[in-house]
Amino acid sequence: MANQTKKVKEENLLEEKVLTKKELKEQQKINATKQKNKKPKKEKKPGLFKRLKEAWSELKKTTKPTFGEVVKKTSIVIFVVLIFTIVLFGIDFLLGLPYKAFMG
Repeated sequence: MANQTKKVKEENLLEEKVLTKKELKEQQKINATKQKNKKPKKEKKPGLFKRLKEAWSELKKTTKPTFGEVVKKTSIVIFVVLIFTIVLFGIDFLLGLPYKAFMG
């Protein structure tokens, strides 16, 4: 009976485990690192009205191109498209010659 009570007391001591000063400091360090690793709370995103207001203010800052700029840039685009069309047509024609000679 005495052995059983002694074992029970030892088990209770193990379960309760009193922290020493060193263990207490280690536990505090662990808790501090856990708090540092926590992600900060997310900031609320602005609402729809605020976003529209910001977009409108940004649109006010923009400038429209002049007619001359539009014509110049459009002519550049048309010129580049024509060049690519001619190059691709040429490559297609050159690759088609051996095919026509072989098949035809």
